[in-house]
Parts: sequence; C-alpha cells; structure tokens
Amino acid sequence: MFIHDSSKPIDFFSKLKIHNYFYKDFYFEQITHWQSPYMHAYFPALNSYPSLLGDMLANGLNQLGFTWASSPACTELETVVMDWLAKMIGLPNDFLHSHADTTGGGVIQTTASEATLVALLAARKEVIRRIQTQFPYLSPAEINGRLIAYCSDQAHSSVEKACLIGLVKLNLVPSDDKLRLRGDALRQAIANDKENGLIPFYVSTTGACAFDNLLELGAICERENIWIHVDAAYAGSAFICPEFRHFMNGVEYTHSFAFNPSKWMMVHFDCTAMWVKSSAALHRAFNVDPLYLQHENAGVAIDYMHWQVPLSRRFRALKLWFVIRSFGVEGLQKHIRNSVRMGILFESLVKSDDHFELPAERHLGLVVFRLKGDNELTEQLLKEINSGGQIHCVPASIKGKYIIRFTVTATSTNADDINRDWKIIQTAATKILRPLANLSPQERRNKIKNLHSDFRMSLVLSNTPHSPCLINGSFAAMLPLNTNNIYAMTHELSQRGLKNSLLPISTRRRTKNYSGQPTINKQMSMDGCLINSDQQKYLLPITPSSLPISRQGSLDSRIEEILENNTMDNKGSNELLSIPTNTHTDINIIVPKIIKE
Repeated sequence: MFIHDSSKPIDFFSKLKIHNYFYKDFYFEQITHWQSPYMHAYFPALNSYPSLLGDMLANGLNQLGFTWASSPACTELETVVMDWLAKMIGLPNDFLHSHADTTGGGVIQTTASEATLVALLAARKEVIRRIQTQFPYLSPAEINGRLIAYCSDQAHSSVEKACLIGLVKLNLVPSDDKLRLRGDALRQAIANDKENGLIPFYVSTTGACAFDNLLELGAICERENIWIHVDAAYAGSAFICPEFRHFMNGVEYTHSFAFNPSKWMMVHFDCTAMWVKSSAALHRAFNVDPLYLQHENAGVAIDYMHWQVPLSRRFRALKLWFVIRSFGVEGLQKHIRNSVRMGILFESLVKSDDHFELPAERHLGLVVFRLKGDNELTEQLLKEINSGGQIHCVPASIKGKYIIRFTVTATSTNADDINRDWKIIQTAATKILRPLANLSPQERRNKIKNLHSDFRMSLVLSNTPHSPCLINGSFAAMLPLNTNNIYAMTHELSQRGLKNSLLPISTRRRTKNYSGQPTINKQMSMDGCLINSDQQKYLLPITPSSLPISRQGSLDSRIEEILENNTMDNKGSNELLSIPTNTHTDINIIVPKIIKE
C-alpha cells in the first residue's frame, strides 16, 4: 500500500503511477468491500444506483435545509417522503405529518445513535417541564440529577452514550432467555428506582435483532408517564413486508420510532428515519431562534433545525425519494424477502451439522452460531474464517457465550453464495476440531486451557455492554494466531507482568483521573501498532515512565481492570503505583489510582 509523509500533501492526479497504484493496491486490496456477497459482518450497509444518483444530485445542489425558507423543496420533499415511508412500514397515523388530528411527523437524522439522543433529550425536557409545573421550587438541575433511563442489557452502546450526554443515570434491565426486554423485569426495575428517589422517564428498546415486547413495555410506560423510544435500526426496513409487522405490535404506545434505510433499504449512508408523536416536544428541547434564521413563514412551515441537534442539514430526502420511486414498494419487498430467505438457508445449514449450535433465535437475515463446547473453540474458528480472506464475520457475546454473527448484507447474495460460505466455515471448523478428536478428556482440557491466553486477547463487539475488551476486535478477529502482531502483543503483556492475569468481564465504567497529570490514551490498544508504523519492531510504543496510562472507559483499552485486580486494591486513593516488569526490560508502567463514578 502506498504510504507517504502525512505532513506533505501530494497531488495524486499529477502522478499517473501513484494514481494507478491507489486503485490497484488500495481500492482492490486494502479496503473492506461491504457490497460483496461474502461480507457477513455487522449489518448491511447497502447502496443502489438510484440512491447513488440521488446523493450525487444532492451534493451538486448542496442545499442546507435548516429552515423552510433556506430551501423549501428540501423541507417539503422530506415531509412527503417521511409520510410515504411511515405508511410503507405500517406506523400509526399519529406519526404522520399529513394527518389532521396529530402534531407528529418524521425527520431524517444522520444515524440511529443521533435519533436515540434526540429522543432522550426531548424526553428529559418534557419530564423536567412536567415536574416543575407540580413543584416550581425545584431547579432543572435538581430534577435532572434524579432522572433514570432504562434499556435492555443487550442494548446498543448508543443508549449509554445518550445518557452520558444527557447526564442521566441508566439502568440495564436483564433480558429474558430470548434476549428480549420484558414487562415484569422493567416493572420491578422502575419500582426499585422509585423507592430510591429516582424519576423514571425514558425507555429505549434496541438490541441484537431481538424484539422487545412493546405491548408489555408500552402499558407500563403509559401508566408511569415514561417516554418510550424504539430503535429498529436494522429490522425497520423489514416492516415494509406485512408478514414481519407482528414484531412491532404495541408500537402505538411509543413516543418515537427510528430505523436506518441506510442499512437494508439500499439507501446510501447516512440516512436514519425518525418519527415522533409530538413535534412540539422536539421544539421545546431544541428551539433556538436567532434573528438571522427567522422568516415570515415560521410557525406555519416546518423548520427542521428544531428537530435535531445540528443546525445545518443535507438534502438526504432526495436519495430516499429516488429509491422509493425507482424500486417501488413491491421491489423493496422482494429485496427484503430474498435476504430473509438466505438467512433461513444458512440457519438450516448450521442446524444440519452436529458440531454447531444456534445460541439465539434467528431473526430476519441475521444468524448467530458457534461451535459446541468452550468459547475458545469458537474464537479460533472465527480467526480461521477471517484469516482466509474469503468471507468476513465478526464476534459477539450472548449471556457469556462467544458467538459468530452471520448477516446477509449484499443485494446480490444468492443460494450458491450461502452454500459456498458454509463450506468455508465447515472447512475451518474441521481444521480446529481435528487436532482435538483423538485426545482424552484431560488432554482436551489442557489443549483448551492453552488456547485461553490467546482468547483473552480478543474483543467481542463494542456495542455489547459486558465485553471482555483488551484489543480492537476487528484486528483480533482477522489476524491468525501466528501473526507477529498477536505474538508481539502477548510478549509485551508478559513483559509487563500480566501474562497470568485473567481478564474480568464487567460492565463498562467511566473513569476520571484526579491526579492532574498528563496521560497517554489507548496505550494498550492494537491500534497503536498500526498508527506507529515506524516502530515495526514493537507492537506498542514505548511509554515514558513519567506519564500514566489513561483508559477513560475506552473499549479497546480496558487494561484498567487487570491492573487494579492484580496490584491496586489496597493502595491509597491518591498514590501512583509503579508495577515492575520482567527483568529483561527496564520499562515500568506508572498507573494513577482511578476513582470510579
């Protein structure tokens, strides 16, 4: 891959050799091809020619539709397209712009994470407003300090991030055996928090393609006057097909609903469709009206700047309009149903092999599977699959089980592709299991135990709240065990006295360094190797002994728990601890005592 001095920009087009080198060695060999039928990681991020043309036209026009006056067509088309889409997926009339008896409507946000944040901030504003009406002597800060939100323990990290920004507490409610958030668990959590003087105000439902029971949750939230937000980022596109809409039973209880057309609907990123029942709630949370943005139609026409965090916004509705007009409802339904059929086919192949198990129910085009037995076996399988470079999958964790996610992500995926992929997976599994086949139970346990030192170096998906996180999972999953990077990481940790430490699994925690000293971020991350390309001899750059390592809750820098569990439990709150390393090196780690929130 061509690498140049980053301090000196170059003109690619002035040097034909470099230009060709870029396309050959960078585009074809150095990037992840998300549109390939052999890409099965994460969720779909599909595109299409209509979306491409719509985005090109929007970029050419380059309109900033923050108010109706700034671009009437931008605003008007968005309201029309969002009503189309709401009707296509079967949302109640309360979410339509065009319905006479409602104050709701739809807006295009950048991502589902932003939609979650917008909903939470609106819900926070509403509950503070309501409580101040009853108790006017309470300040917003006093009320905010008692607010608590809820989501499933399987929920996406964006919920936690929204709560961090909103300065509210978050209660991760245990999910059931099907990874769903149920009414009884939420009811008990709310009761416990109210006894402790907290104010429940917001419930967000999202997860590993598990469908929380909205009928149960909605009835509770309605009784408790709690805002409920549905994040259907991946599954929302499937509701275009009537046979999948039973998953959204109870949506009438929700205050806001969002999904990503940019995932499964062949619309380019970024594009998140969000609807609210009360646009006034968004206005109260985000309405800032300086003189230069005021216009004569304010209050009559929609000004989308009051529906979002940023001021400016792109003409995203154009690519969505192009896709809907080009494919039509029937064309989109055909596309969705084909992806689901491919998921069903892969599920049947997994079930046909006794070496594998399905730890969770298949939903739509996402299948999670694992090798039967120890977690380490499934991790070795994933490394073997990804190191071949023919297909790409990612890991996750479900209630302590290490699993592999297989998602149908490409528009062109067919049965031949799925069968080919399954043969690759079976071949990799045979390579992993064959050395264990003739071993005694004790020998097998010893073999698995030897794998543990490599297993603890890996990371499940960063959106799993209980991830054993040490290095970036994208690299850990792709690199085979015998690579120099993995070996160097293991060697570096052993030199730092950490080789025999077990990596604890605990909920992500935010930390603050009160020592006031400078810090170095992500020092124990695999990313450090790739960033510091001039230090090929070492995976990790040398740490100056005068600078402590700052972890700040980073998911791929979670060395904190190892250091604490080994040596920091009995130390004073303000002292710095020097951990001596192996005598073969003179590097010391200087770690400040971390005070948890």
